[in-house]
Amino acid sequence: MNHVFYETFERHAHGQGIKAHSTHYCPGCGHGLIHKYLSESIAELDIQDKTVAVSPVGCSVFLYYYMNVGNQQAAHGRASVVALAQKLARPDSIVVAYQGDGDLASIGLAEIVSVAQLGLPITVIFVNNSTYGMTGGQMAPTTLIGQKMTTCPDGRTLSMGQPMKVAELIAGLDGPVYVERVALFDHKSRLQAKRAIKKALQVQIEGKGFSFIEVVSECPVQLKLEPVKASEWVRENMLPVYPLGVKKDTVASIEEPPVLKRIPYDSDKLLQEIGVTHESAPHFAKAFPTHLDPDDVGIKFAGAGGDGAQTAALLLTRAALQEGFDSTHIPSYGPESRGGTSYADVHVAHEVLSPAVPNPHILVAFNAPSLVKFASSVLEGGIILYDSAVIFEVPPVPRGVKVYGIPFAEIAQNLGRRILKNVVCLGAFCAATNIFPQESFLEALKRGLKKNPKIQEINREAFFEGVKAFEAAYPDKR
Repeated sequence: MNHVFYETFERHAHGQGIKAHSTHYCPGCGHGLIHKYLSESIAELDIQDKTVAVSPVGCSVFLYYYMNVGNQQAAHGRASVVALAQKLARPDSIVVAYQGDGDLASIGLAEIVSVAQLGLPITVIFVNNSTYGMTGGQMAPTTLIGQKMTTCPDGRTLSMGQPMKVAELIAGLDGPVYVERVALFDHKSRLQAKRAIKKALQVQIEGKGFSFIEVVSECPVQLKLEPVKASEWVRENMLPVYPLGVKKDTVASIEEPPVLKRIPYDSDKLLQEIGVTHESAPHFAKAFPTHLDPDDVGIKFAGAGGDGAQTAALLLTRAALQEGFDSTHIPSYGPESRGGTSYADVHVAHEVLSPAVPNPHILVAFNAPSLVKFASSVLEGGIILYDSAVIFEVPPVPRGVKVYGIPFAEIAQNLGRRILKNVVCLGAFCAATNIFPQESFLEALKRGLKKNPKIQEINREAFFEGVKAFEAAYPDKR
């Protein structure tokens, strides 16, 4: 039989010394026992080679250190939907989402309810230790009334809401077929926890449907108790609120389990439909734009919703990728749909280390609030390009920053389509920065916008109008 639980933990401190044989969990933590029962069940059911464990954000984020199965990491709260995607992609796999109470019952509540209601055969193990353990003991949805946490130092009160009974919540949905709450505080409860985990996996093997195991567990560190005392505390305080037992079991009554079929698709056809081809993009830049920065150029496009800042940023990113450089685009939308400021950060680099651009080399501002908000953040010696058709006053800027105003909106209006102001901007941007040759931007417009010849032509015209406007306004920059 294969060892599902690694004999030595090579991923834990590179498998050196005592850490090669010990988990990162605190003494008395329930995660180690749950890992043991899950691993034993996988081995006994002989499903190691088809099991995928989905790890959460939380104390068990390093589940993949210990279990010799397929592993995938999920964003905070999203393990259940990632598990669902795994199951749909590989219906023959056995998928286990492993989540804590802060992860599943707080940020991931919408996801777990939606996945459970679908009723498809996956297994979720939910660890309820009544606290945000990893991040310092904040109040969790499962924290008990009166329990003192860092965010409720005088104890949780009714005004903060009642503790969430997640197993009962999931059992009340039509989708799940097996829901049980178990514990770890003594030998009898541990045996039942093992049986429940194994049954949940068996339900999935048989394709019967969705199963959910809640494990009431100890967190001695946040309880500030020795392990034995922590187990006693769980028995005395958590069980009255979270009674153990089967909350739902309709497995025996299922005559026609849900059928999962892998949906075939033609990858080439799909890529063609979304405009991706195997054709390599031509390169026009002879070298990296080191006149802006030796390794990594940061650009911020900012404007009101509808100004086209996000599209302009995407087109620049596409141009950079076409030229063979590393490039990222990350959008940020403020609460304003019109009139305020939303922005996009772009990197053009040999290697992007972080997508954010708090201090850009280049700022492009489509409206006054954006210029006011970000002008002071531009690096010394950087560039600011703004729409002088709507911005009439420039705030103080750092030393050496070159400021250029071009009436993007007015030029676009004269072309008959105000929406083109972001393409006008790209033309002026190309002329102001010399980041890439004009052909790089034209190729990005060709590949990144609609293929309609009339649309392509008007965009080319708008781009060149931006170039001409900048060269006319700043002839010394040519």
